[in-house]
Amino acid sequence: MKTKNKKIVCLGGGIGTVNLLKGLKKIYKNISVVVSTADEGGSGGRLRRLFNMCPPGDFVSCMSALSNNKDMANLFLYRFPGNRYGKDNEIGGHKLGSFILTALFNTKGNFQDALLIMKNMFNIEGNIFPATVNKTRIMAKTVEGKMVYGEENIDLGQYGGKRILTKIFLNPKNSVSSKEVIDSLKTADIIIAGPGDLYTTILPVLMTKDIKRVLRESDAKKIFVVNVANKPFETKGYKVSDYLNAIKRHLGFNPFDLVIVNNNFSTKIPKKYNYLYVGLDEVDTSLEVIKRDLIDQTFPLYHDSKKLAKAIETAV
Repeated sequence: MKTKNKKIVCLGGGIGTVNLLKGLKKIYKNISVVVSTADEGGSGGRLRRLFNMCPPGDFVSCMSALSNNKDMANLFLYRFPGNRYGKDNEIGGHKLGSFILTALFNTKGNFQDALLIMKNMFNIEGNIFPATVNKTRIMAKTVEGKMVYGEENIDLGQYGGKRILTKIFLNPKNSVSSKEVIDSLKTADIIIAGPGDLYTTILPVLMTKDIKRVLRESDAKKIFVVNVANKPFETKGYKVSDYLNAIKRHLGFNPFDLVIVNNNFSTKIPKKYNYLYVGLDEVDTSLEVIKRDLIDQTFPLYHDSKKLAKAIETAV
């Protein structure tokens, strides 16, 4: 099968997924994205609370990444001046694209329908689906047994004690996925999870009941892209094996057969970010591991879109 005709499904939704999509769309023509519905932070969380909807921010960012119209993509991401963490009913800090998606949701009453209309309106290639039919919340347990509620509190470390996580939980526990999500995964040639925040973006998608089941059953090439750097309060000090062990701990099995990791640590990460590179170590010998220079030299916390897409193309 020619590379460009393979069906790709990406699981996640945050900036890591956005960078992945920017590279993949140069190679693949059939891309779907399944986005977490657990986001509660920043401007997306404000619209979630104000309009009782799925948080629109990551969906809009993924649409922008898939758009072939640079001006339109930038317009989607235009953020009105103000505080992203401001009051729920204030305009400041919001992305224009989030307002468009919110208006469509309020008009149609169905988030998936709103996504489809917006995609068609702006001629965006690819499919974008929420991981669950309804919005979800996550809870986390720390190494001290402390429970932390809500994605924003977990993500920003807004709690006392040792800010080291051991497990997260979905609420509702048995949230379901749409037929479109299940069908896209069942017919995929390649399924990619990551890069992205492990506990607040990636795992909330992988743990969803229907997605977890299809991952176990699928014959697709299943790839996990490990982050370039560890995020404070989520994966501080993690090595590659720690990411894989966390996934197995939450799912009860490892769904992946290929792991892609960065092996370039020469570019210094600015101290102000308090991030360190993910360390390399030994992993399960049944897994294929591809090690490449994947960093974005201009901002070494992230993957370079072209480098990452090339690594995936070479691997499959």
